[in-house]
Amino acid sequence: MKKTQEIQTGTLTEARRAFLKKSGAFAVMSVFGVGFFTGCSDDTEPGTPSAPVGDSIQFSNGILTIDLSQASQLSNAGGWVLVTQARVLVANIGSNQFTALTSVCTHSGCDRNWSFSNNVFVCSCHNSRFNPDGSVINGPAARPLQSFPITRDGNILTIQVS
Repeated sequence: MKKTQEIQTGTLTEARRAFLKKSGAFAVMSVFGVGFFTGCSDDTEPGTPSAPVGDSIQFSNGILTIDLSQASQLSNAGGWVLVTQARVLVANIGSNQFTALTSVCTHSGCDRNWSFSNNVFVCSCHNSRFNPDGSVINGPAARPLQSFPITRDGNILTIQVS
C-alpha cells in the first residue's frame, strides 16, 4: 500500500516573525561577535562619495588635480570626495577653503570607510574622528592624518600627494 505524503502549510503571526528575526540576529551576533560585522573592511561604505579619476579629477606622478567647475561634489561647503587611487580625502570646508588629507587612518590603516559631516572626518572602521587639518578629535587613532599642500588657480585645485 502506497502512503501519500502529507504537506502542511500556514503562516506565522507578526509577533512570532518578529521574535524569530530578533532571536536569529542575536544568535548570529553571539556566535560571531559584533566586531565580525563592524570590523575593518576594504569596502566603501554606502554614500561615501568615492571619486573615480576621470575628466574632473586627474592623478599622475603624485600630483592630484581637480577641476572644480566639473567636480560637483566639492561645489558647496561640506562637500567632499575620496579619491581612492590617490588615497586622498578632499573637502570643501567653507569660505572657498579646501583641505586634503591622506585617507589612510592612523589607527589600523583603513583607507576607504570615511564620512565627513560638520567639518569632522570619521573613519567608520573604528570611529576615529579627525578635524579638517588632520588632528585627532578622538580615537582610537592617536596620530593625526597627514595633510597635503593645496594650491588653487581659478577652478583648478592642485594637491601634492607625494
